[in-house]
Amino acid sequence: MCDTCGCNITDANHHLVVKGGQHAVTESGNEAIEVLQNLLHENNHRAAHNREHFDLHGVLAINLMSSPGSGKTALLEATIDKLKNNSDLSIAVIEGDLETENDAQRIRDKNIPAIQITTGSACHLDAYMIHDALHELSLDGVDIVFIENVGNLVCPASFDLGHHLNVTLLSVTEGDDKPAKYPVMFRASNLNLITKSDLLPFLDDFNVSHAEENIRNLANPAPVFQLSARKDQGMDQWINWLKQQLKHYQEHLARGETVLPAVQSEGQKLHSAHSHQT
Repeated sequence: MCDTCGCNITDANHHLVVKGGQHAVTESGNEAIEVLQNLLHENNHRAAHNREHFDLHGVLAINLMSSPGSGKTALLEATIDKLKNNSDLSIAVIEGDLETENDAQRIRDKNIPAIQITTGSACHLDAYMIHDALHELSLDGVDIVFIENVGNLVCPASFDLGHHLNVTLLSVTEGDDKPAKYPVMFRASNLNLITKSDLLPFLDDFNVSHAEENIRNLANPAPVFQLSARKDQGMDQWINWLKQQLKHYQEHLARGETVLPAVQSEGQKLHSAHSHQT
């Protein structure tokens, strides 16, 4: 797999490729493409297992994706504050970062259960990491689990974690052309949040209409909300969307169905192509 971006062997799936593992790799590395395909297959199998676990507990799992610094943790903090007096919605968080427990601690400081996953060099979470985290996280009484993925505009949209929905954040400080430059992530999104919108009056190079147009050009009809977690702008709309999605998910469960995320194989192909070159 890709040694440059860190999507090679992760701590969570390492047992599959070590000597004697199910998909052991030889020193020559000639089997890179086959190994990648095998690992993706194993990941998808474990993701299905994770989703069954979520569904058994009636918990909606949402994958939060964005570039670094777009405000994922700030959004979660503001969401917790907004729900303080709302007994209808209980949440828990799984945090993904290369290093440190800083973000998980910010969530715990607000008395919300949070499990930190440190990925080391891996630039995205995978289903094995989520599976390990679920062994530490009680889902009793939880309605929604937020999975805050590693800050990266490609890889997190390419791997099924066992979640149900994708939410992509685009900060106004990043530029309205990001959906066009990084189509994999924005094409997979069930909701697009334009964050730090309170800064729009000070940024003349970010056009909300252009950002939405770039998303629509990807044939993605998902809603686009403007939101400022710091100023409590657009938070009610976000909370209402969460409640609607939870109701929609529960209706699926009542019919014996689940909700499947959009996983973008283009991102997987990028990894495969890079592996072939290295």
